[in-house]
Amino acid sequence: MDPKVMWTIVAIVIVAAAAGGWYLWRKRRTEQLRSRFRQEYDRTLQQAGDVSKAEASLQARAKRVEKLHIRPLSAPDAARFSSAWQRVRAQFVDDPRGSITEADKLVGEVMTARGYPLGDFDQRVENISVDHPDVVMNYRAARDIAVQHSQGRASTEDLRQAMMHYRALFHDLLETAEARETRPEATREEETRGQR
Repeated sequence: MDPKVMWTIVAIVIVAAAAGGWYLWRKRRTEQLRSRFRQEYDRTLQQAGDVSKAEASLQARAKRVEKLHIRPLSAPDAARFSSAWQRVRAQFVDDPRGSITEADKLVGEVMTARGYPLGDFDQRVENISVDHPDVVMNYRAARDIAVQHSQGRASTEDLRQAMMHYRALFHDLLETAEARETRPEATREEETRGQR
């Protein structure tokens, strides 16, 4: 066999193997990000309009949040916040508008206690989406209603929906160190893999 032909075949095989490896790596990365971010993956993709940009954005979020040292709440803090939530919830009957303001404030306090910085709203949502992808949409929806409320355009039913959204986020954020330790081993392993 002609050496030029042989080297051409070797080069083609190497390029094909590299392309195949790159394709498999991208596919695996996409699956991992889709699994970790769930609906937020699709939302980010829709906003970015490009898979590479969306995935780069999600990976940047994850790296940024890893540096934040997010921690579970202590049992006393969780109990204190839980009591505060009960007061906010009870307030809804007599003062729905005031309770929405208090619910938003309380969620912010829990986020701060867990180690999330309270920058602008979009930054907070991105940070939460890393560890709480199932409830981040609730935060957006609740905040949208709170903004409508501040402009005098939210009905009592809208405020009730906002309260439900805040409740879902609040309960997800209320994780304690003790609850994390007693979770099944498989769940903790999935969390650890998701944080890598």
